[in-house]
Amino acid sequence: MPHLFSPKLIWSTLLAATSLLASCGGESESRKIAEADAQPDASFGRYKTQFIDSLWYYNPEWASGAGYHRYDSLLTIPSAGRRQVEAAFVARRLKDMQTWQLNELSTDNQIDYQLMQNYLHGARWYNDTLQAWQWDPSNYNISGNVAEILNGRYQPLDRRLRSISLKISRATDYYEAAKNNISRPTREHTDLAILQTQGGMDVFGKALADSVARSGLSEQEKQQLTTRIGVARLAMQEYVRFLKEEVLPKKNFRSFRLGQALFARKFAYDIQSSYTAEQVYQKALAHKQDLLRDMQVRATRLWPKYFPGQPQPADTLVLIQQVISKLSAKHVSKDGFVAAVKAQIPTLTKFVDDKKLLTQDPSKPLVVRETPKYMRGGGAGASVSAPGPYDKGADTYYNVEPLDNLTDAQAESYLREYNDYTLQILNIHEAIPGHYTQLVYANRAPSLIKSIFGNGAMIEGWAVYSERMMLENGYAGGSDEIWLMWDKWNMRVTLNAILDHEVHVGNITEAQAVAMLRRDGFQEETEARNKWRRATLSQVQLSSYFSGYTDIYGLREEVKKREGNEFSVKQFNEQFLSYGNAPVKYIRQLMLKKAE
Repeated sequence: MPHLFSPKLIWSTLLAATSLLASCGGESESRKIAEADAQPDASFGRYKTQFIDSLWYYNPEWASGAGYHRYDSLLTIPSAGRRQVEAAFVARRLKDMQTWQLNELSTDNQIDYQLMQNYLHGARWYNDTLQAWQWDPSNYNISGNVAEILNGRYQPLDRRLRSISLKISRATDYYEAAKNNISRPTREHTDLAILQTQGGMDVFGKALADSVARSGLSEQEKQQLTTRIGVARLAMQEYVRFLKEEVLPKKNFRSFRLGQALFARKFAYDIQSSYTAEQVYQKALAHKQDLLRDMQVRATRLWPKYFPGQPQPADTLVLIQQVISKLSAKHVSKDGFVAAVKAQIPTLTKFVDDKKLLTQDPSKPLVVRETPKYMRGGGAGASVSAPGPYDKGADTYYNVEPLDNLTDAQAESYLREYNDYTLQILNIHEAIPGHYTQLVYANRAPSLIKSIFGNGAMIEGWAVYSERMMLENGYAGGSDEIWLMWDKWNMRVTLNAILDHEVHVGNITEAQAVAMLRRDGFQEETEARNKWRRATLSQVQLSSYFSGYTDIYGLREEVKKREGNEFSVKQFNEQFLSYGNAPVKYIRQLMLKKAE
């Protein structure tokens, strides 16, 4: 694989060459050289278009999620033959990309090139080495893609329903292939597959039936689609029966732990950090101590206010825990949780505008909704579903999981975790100016490659950075209360990375993990149990928050130091977001080059 030359060196060399030719041969010679130098970028730009077109052809569900709807009617059957086709596609594309030398391309195209290479090498590793298609039954669920098509507004209803009809016509083949793939799954992913497949049947319920009834489809088309809906439901029910009656009773499960080698490689492909998985783990351990020191200072100042006349505990952890416990008692009701999230969005919008932290786009809607049932059970109580770069006008959904499935005791524990202070930080993270705002900017970025191959660490890191940035600019009055609860929240981000590593590289048990999260993270029982579950169902993703945040905050401080009194947080934020969803190490390269 070609190596990356210094962009600064390339730029200096080009300037010198252009100046020499201009003085010797005149302006026409200079123009010819400039055109020749531009040819690799032009040809690579054309190739990127071809690359994306073929990517969508081989990944129709991914295309739909990105807002490219040409292949909505196709359903990828996850068979062995299909994996061979995908492997051949990857091999062809890797060979194609040998056409260009990395140092011949502009800095922007060098980054796109590396993102494409990372995807291709990663796709091959995922299929050949990680083989989650074999041990993760929750990979197989047609509900999400069907729901996206049904709820979309990019095409008339009749056209979307015809796409759904064709797609689900192969539902039986899809789930038969899934059953054939499964060999020694994890128990945890099998349970999740059962839960989410059962929940996904709601997609094929009343809302879809009502859409068919009010559509302009012919009676024959309506009858055909109704029949296919019934067959799809039967296929899903059969898949659940297979998992319950044929997979679970055998108890032939593999461990959910990846081990050091697989975890390190997955970290490299998914995070694309300048640091290794081990280095990020060590950074998280050090940051945990920094946070504890700040929490001690703030809890000490708050103690007389909330415990007047009472002696302060000598034990630092006890002191912090008691102050946090006092603050956590202030929270919304169980039934009012989703409504409380909705109510806070206008406040966040106004604060960002008033403080001029970045420019917002009021034309892009944010819809707060209850998390669809086919998405529940993964351990994340809130998430954002954003439109892709081809479907920029579509709604962005802020998914909030209602608490109706929790007992009163579980709900109280959950609400103490998401108290009045933390709930605001959650909404900053997920909505404004966190995920929602960042993804709106990402859809404006000129490079489709950077949007398509979105880097999770950059996306999650921005959301965490935005929390701190809001507090630094006076959100909630900059009180010790909100900062202490942010420290606790940031401790969770830090412990996410520690837990992720110790689950998959080490052998930490559930009891040990919950004790660590409760002791060092001051988390409620329900939150700690949910985090353990999430760590067993995901790999590397929990490390993305701390990794991305650390890189973004470090970059901002570097730019701030360089620019001094000229530094503008608004300018930094908007410039950073303008590069789409690229890994932070590449955004850093672009921003520092522009500054030079």
